[in-house]
Amino acid sequence: MTAPVTTSAALAIDFAGEVTELKPGSTFTIGREGDLGLDDNPYLHRTFLVISFHDGLWWVHNAGSRLAAGLTDVDGLMRTTLAPGARLPVVFGRTSLTFSAGTTSYELLLECASAAYLPSRATGGTPEGDTTIAPTSFTESQLLVVLALAEPVLRRVGTGSSSVPTAVEAARRLGWAQTRFNRKLDNVCDKLDRAGVSGLRGTGSTSAANRRLRLVEYAVSSLLVTAADLRLLDATPTDPPGGDA
Repeated sequence: MTAPVTTSAALAIDFAGEVTELKPGSTFTIGREGDLGLDDNPYLHRTFLVISFHDGLWWVHNAGSRLAAGLTDVDGLMRTTLAPGARLPVVFGRTSLTFSAGTTSYELLLECASAAYLPSRATGGTPEGDTTIAPTSFTESQLLVVLALAEPVLRRVGTGSSSVPTAVEAARRLGWAQTRFNRKLDNVCDKLDRAGVSGLRGTGSTSAANRRLRLVEYAVSSLLVTAADLRLLDATPTDPPGGDA
């Protein structure tokens, strides 16, 4: 049975401050050509994404053959990858739609008053029963290490792992000596490894890169750090590069 169409089913699409409002029956295309034409990017399909209304919901269809897109609630609690040929409904009231073509990344905000799903954070104490991951406490400097690595992901919901900085870039962001940053990073990973988080041990440059990606993935998905915590990063005076306190 087809759901009734109401005025609350309108969808607003915000790209770089330019807002387009869609009503059921209309279609919005994204690509080198279309309603959002990004003709200056040769890596993008002529028609990449198609947004349309069916069965009481707005859907995003990946009409391309090579590129993927991401749909994320604006709090970053849930993320889905839209592979070529796939179609997904817009179920959150505010959804971040992100994709990359070549070296350029794009982000659109989709807002729909008739949200079908409302993500929420758990509140209250820890439920009774066994825990899989033991609770872990961190010093302020250790949290700063995590925030420096996770900053691009936290500031731009939906950003992929390719945005995670190198250890050199993260140390520079904090104004720390590289040895200090590496030591603090080792401490964080050791704590989480003892608490049962996998993928944080390894040697070599490749393993080091994977460790940073795994740390950011875990820290963001488990709410170890959130966008609100970036105030700590912004408010903390950086030390001179030679400092190693």
